[in-house]
Amino acid sequence: MSSRDAILAAVRAHRPTLDRPEPPVPMFDADPPPDLLAAFGRTLEKMGGKLLQPGASDPLAPVRDMLRDAKVVCSNVAEVSGNHALLPDMVPASLADVDYGVVRAAFAVAETGSVCLTEAELGVNTLGYLPQHLVVLLDPADIVPNIHHAYRRPEFRTAHYAVFQTGPSATADIEGVLIHGAQGVRSLSVLPLARS
Repeated sequence: MSSRDAILAAVRAHRPTLDRPEPPVPMFDADPPPDLLAAFGRTLEKMGGKLLQPGASDPLAPVRDMLRDAKVVCSNVAEVSGNHALLPDMVPASLADVDYGVVRAAFAVAETGSVCLTEAELGVNTLGYLPQHLVVLLDPADIVPNIHHAYRRPEFRTAHYAVFQTGPSATADIEGVLIHGAQGVRSLSVLPLARS
């Protein structure tokens, strides 16, 4: 037995066997916003994102308008078709030429204006970062008030990859010049649309 194995065996043998439950964590939801979608939209726009309004006769009209002149569209949702195939075994960098990526959020957080994307929503993780623009479909029923509720969602126990995306990529220098799209998508638009 190596020294390393002997040390680890000694640690395991002398580890206390206490049954201590996790401490309760408050949800900080004593005063939730009355309209989660409106609160989410306000915060999203503060972070540089855009909340789209569904069309009256065609809820997807704002997305169709955005995609009309796009050369390369990669979609991982049934509601919007793309012309760039999304395959599970593709090289992630092959999405570098995508103009618009279209995904559906697992859920959103009103407090931060964030959408949660997992490997299930993205298909290929770089779909959330390499396209020039990202369009996210969001079921308003999937908006939680704050991060405390977000971390209770099952995605954090079942997904291998989960990320909160809040607005487009941004960076600022010491003089306060803000640039969007420096290391990721240049724009992030969210369309409230119930799951079918």
